[in-house]
Amino acid sequence: MLVDFNSLPDTSRVWIYQANRSFTEAEIEEIEQSLGEFITQWTAHGARLKAGFLTRYNRFIIIGLDQSHAGASGCSIDASVHFIQTLEQKYGVDLLDRMNVSFKQGEYIAYKTLKDFKKMAKEKAISKNTIVFNNLVTNKMEFLDHWEVPASESWHARFV
Repeated sequence: MLVDFNSLPDTSRVWIYQANRSFTEAEIEEIEQSLGEFITQWTAHGARLKAGFLTRYNRFIIIGLDQSHAGASGCSIDASVHFIQTLEQKYGVDLLDRMNVSFKQGEYIAYKTLKDFKKMAKEKAISKNTIVFNNLVTNKMEFLDHWEVPASESWHARFV
């Protein structure tokens, strides 16, 4: 059951997928259409899941699930990963590699390997004040409060 992401409770589970490149506006339109279709049909043990999505900065896909309505099962999570994999193949992007870091450089969203991010921190090209995207948040409240944060306030702090 597709709902507006903003109407989901703060306790809703969140998955964040970051692309290794920016999507075009046309790609975002197609992706949002596909996300809507997927979520409309998304189920767990026959129960329709109440979920919504966001796209941000032409680079991030955020899926939220109201688990008070019906929780995700192993099969439903597998279905969502399979859906993301189809997007990866269709658009030639990487959405599942968690060993990469996205951060803001002015208005630009930079995407680096963890190794390159560490090197940039060592060279002082980024600082504790650099805004990073903490894709490890697990619920909507954490997403709203702790997704875009200074590196010093996220797991990235160990590098800066």
